[in-house]
Amino acid sequence: MTALVGIDVGTSGLKAIALSDTGEILARAEHDYPLSTPRSGWAEQDPEDWGRAADAALAGLGVEPTSVGWSGQMHGLVVLDERGEVIRPAILWNDQRTAAECAEIEDRIGLERLIQLTGNRALTGFTAPKLLWLRTHEPDSYARIRHVLLPKDYVRFRRTREHAIDVADASGTLLFDVANRRWSDEVLAALDLPREWLPPSHESTDVAGAGDQAAGALGVGIDRPGPLSVVLGTSGVVFAALEAYRPEPEARLHTFCHAVPGTWHAMGVMLSAAGALRWLRHALGDASYDELLAEAAAWPPGTDGLLFQPYLQGERTPHADPDAHGAFVGLQTRHDRGALVRAVLEGVAYGLRDSLELLRAVGVDAHVGRVSGGGARSELWLRIVASVLNLPLERTEAEEGAAFGAALLGGVQAGVFADAHEAVAATVRVRDHVDPDADWQAAYETGYARYRQLYPTLQRLA
Repeated sequence: MTALVGIDVGTSGLKAIALSDTGEILARAEHDYPLSTPRSGWAEQDPEDWGRAADAALAGLGVEPTSVGWSGQMHGLVVLDERGEVIRPAILWNDQRTAAECAEIEDRIGLERLIQLTGNRALTGFTAPKLLWLRTHEPDSYARIRHVLLPKDYVRFRRTREHAIDVADASGTLLFDVANRRWSDEVLAALDLPREWLPPSHESTDVAGAGDQAAGALGVGIDRPGPLSVVLGTSGVVFAALEAYRPEPEARLHTFCHAVPGTWHAMGVMLSAAGALRWLRHALGDASYDELLAEAAAWPPGTDGLLFQPYLQGERTPHADPDAHGAFVGLQTRHDRGALVRAVLEGVAYGLRDSLELLRAVGVDAHVGRVSGGGARSELWLRIVASVLNLPLERTEAEEGAAFGAALLGGVQAGVFADAHEAVAATVRVRDHVDPDADWQAAYETGYARYRQLYPTLQRLA
């Protein structure tokens, strides 16, 4: 039996699935691991935890893999010494310690040139500023570096001893010439970083790997321009495939190589989506999600003027601001627990709308979204998001996201599918859809106009 294995090295745990060549799930396995926050704003993990989780997950699937594809959290910095040993804990995508290094990068290269080359501005979560931070703050560790890998590529290296990366994940390092799909000698020279530290780069279908957003989009059928990927995971994403390299002029969107050779993608990323709902649930005493969502459904669209700004960990799109904060605005005594929950659902939807508007401004013609992530299990939240975006949303039969896309990439590499398009056509099927609610849209247009005033207003008080 064909068993296409996909592994996703996530932030809270590792997921593994085995697929048939027609997209049926043959087996699933999942293993959690801890997150370390040694200082405020820091986020680290032990790469060996990922490796042990991968070993256990592969054993737990109970299949003989036809192929193995890899996906995982982007931007994380794993540094190895000359023996291939991990030097220090990995610095993750949501780590915020590198504001000074980001400013240094934009000063050395120039913001306009940096965007031309990499499709992005320097953000605290990206890989390059973390290397500069190590050079300044941990010179002994920096002096030992001989190899730099991203999280999923370290797990693959641990199993195969192969140094490799795909162009989709490499695009998030800020060291990659995204237009030409290769490492940028200009950026490396400007930052005085050795080229030999970086692994050879390959198309995703050649090395069976991609960052979690590109793999997740492929897993819901985004293999060419057309449908958008809308992710309601811990973070929130609106993702569009592009036929050409077309960065947003101010880099408020990320522009990366896509997992499909010869294509790119642009995406808006908000750092707290379903994560904001999880935060509120804990803050309110850990009631069940079903109970909280039922209470939220009792409130009308717009929550009688209550707004939520979901910038709980800083923000990326549309404000590249690691110091942005969350806020409730418009609270009244009649607002209860359900009102707070409804405001969070709506605030996240408004944040996704910011990304959609930027995608439309760079020429993306959006007619439908393919939605995924834990938040997509809520019918209420999907109705809200569809109504705020004014976009019908589709759910696919499989909910495995990045692991599903990774399995498809492994199938292409192994020759099970001729290319990524054939893999999607054979395995991705739409299960159901949610349309915008015409009765809610006027309230949400008003709410979105008010929401857009929140950030500049609150910034003046910071």
